[in-house]
Amino acid sequence: MENEEKSGVTMKESVYDWLEAAVFALVLITFVFSFCFRMVGVDGASMNDTLQEGNRLLLLTNRYTPAFGDIIVIARKNSEEPLIKRVIGVEGDTIRVEEEECVVYVNGKKLIEPYVDELYKARNWRGQEEIVVQPGTVFVLGDHRDESLDSRDPKVGLIDVNRIMGKAIFRVFPFAEFGSIYQSEALYE
Repeated sequence: MENEEKSGVTMKESVYDWLEAAVFALVLITFVFSFCFRMVGVDGASMNDTLQEGNRLLLLTNRYTPAFGDIIVIARKNSEEPLIKRVIGVEGDTIRVEEEECVVYVNGKKLIEPYVDELYKARNWRGQEEIVVQPGTVFVLGDHRDESLDSRDPKVGLIDVNRIMGKAIFRVFPFAEFGSIYQSEALYE
């Protein structure tokens, strides 16, 4: 009888220990995903071939400072879906988009963009004059330039850094493409 009581107490303690660990894990995960990370889905083709519609991304949201080549998620006004774009220019950079050449110049240097498929550069290119990226803003472009609503369009323009939800750091779905996301460093011709 004494052994049965001991095993009963041990069983109760074991259940309480398990519940305590589960609650702690849930609180920790909630904290981390509330203040450090966030999940978002890709909607549209503006970042093809780097990202495809339906991809699920993990964002770094805490203490993030935008840098060239980062893929960021931008909150939009109203209840519109957020934009997912690549940072091409940061505060102080001068950006020129050449319509005839279908190329981007950053601070007078021709940008080499290995993440942009040549097929996505050639049509419907909206060229513009030089733009100086103002303090507290970034200039963004989609990797699929034909399908991208980005800083070339006056409806979007320069992006206030306060509207940046975070930097995409990891693709979690589809599982076949699970892994880190290609971020680019500035390469010039």
